[in-house]
Amino acid sequence: MQAVIIAAGESSRFWPLNQKHKGLTKIMGKSLIACLVEDLKKSGIKNIIIVQSSKKDIENDLKDDFIQYVIQKKPTGTGDALLCAAKLIKDSHFFLINADEIDAKEAISLMLAKVKKNKKGLLMLASETETPWFFGVIKVKGNKVLEIVEKPKQGKELSNLKNDNLFLMPKDFLDYLKKIPSHPFSLIYALNIYAQKQKAEIVVFPNQTLSLKYPWNILPILWKKLAELKSFKHKTAIIGKNVVIHGKVFIGSGTKIGDNTVIHGPCYIGKNCEIGASNVFRGPVNLEDNVKTGSFFEIKSSLVQTGTHFHSGYLGDSSVGSDCRFGGGFMSANRRIDRNHIFSSVKGDKINSGLTYLGVCIGDRTMISVGVKIMPGVFIGSNCVVGPATVVFQNINDDTIFYQEFKNIVSKKK
Repeated sequence: MQAVIIAAGESSRFWPLNQKHKGLTKIMGKSLIACLVEDLKKSGIKNIIIVQSSKKDIENDLKDDFIQYVIQKKPTGTGDALLCAAKLIKDSHFFLINADEIDAKEAISLMLAKVKKNKKGLLMLASETETPWFFGVIKVKGNKVLEIVEKPKQGKELSNLKNDNLFLMPKDFLDYLKKIPSHPFSLIYALNIYAQKQKAEIVVFPNQTLSLKYPWNILPILWKKLAELKSFKHKTAIIGKNVVIHGKVFIGSGTKIGDNTVIHGPCYIGKNCEIGASNVFRGPVNLEDNVKTGSFFEIKSSLVQTGTHFHSGYLGDSSVGSDCRFGGGFMSANRRIDRNHIFSSVKGDKINSGLTYLGVCIGDRTMISVGVKIMPGVFIGSNCVVGPATVVFQNINDDTIFYQEFKNIVSKKK
């Protein structure tokens, strides 16, 4: 059986962590799409087609000669992306999956068990959600799909079952899709027509699935991935005096842990990292390769990509891109003072994250000066510079210099 992975979108709602496709986000040294490919192969699906953008960043990351790649020149929707791969689809049924699919192994097992009983029709994965207005919602009768509505208005949802964008499709579905004009929702339109004329059913995932739509969605994925972590310390790692380690902790080759540091797992620390003295890590914490911290730095429930350096301060419930620099005294606030849900601005809309713990999300190659403080749920783009002693209450776009001016300083003798 074949699988088509869609990885050609701009991941615009995932800004500022979208310098690469969101499926290339790394946890425990491996991109999410690499984990997906492994899960597919473990499920017996080795004929894999990936639809990527003209950047070819997926192909460059995976470096797998056994995968077939096609290019979607413009991000015009999942339907058009699937049609880009149509000529390579040979089997009577195939899986269609998003590149950031987290629960693939369990979901595919459910679908394969279902299709063994009845090989006709189309299967789609669904799960219950408390926020159906964020997703495509499925109207069903029993297990039969009646209609899918993309992002219904709050209070007017057809059900609480969301489309999880994992399908087991018969090849003849492509004939329906080809008749739909190009549109961001052409796949949904074709699915609705197919459901009216053919057999389309849902397979309900027993747990709430994890989808990577907004930047804060990476945090529950981090929890789930690091729950699988196994303790390991490479023989070349250097552990300082009085270091205390609790729980499952992975320490990669060439990494140095400074004296008096306390690590509460689960915690992944990649290759050639330098952790300063008297640090405190409260898991889940994931530091990719070549991350450095100064003395007296604390990290809680956060993901940091390759090559980022910190001085002193605090990072909580946050996600930071590659090759960033942080001056001393940095602080990321991760709770509202009233302890209510934290809202973030996404593409101009104020959206409830549903979280009471959420720090900052920062893109690649951004520099944060000394004494900077960032309020909960704020996003900072890539290639930015934030000036010293600045308090950041708002999102900062890519390629921006952002600072506060201080005036009317008074200095006089007593």
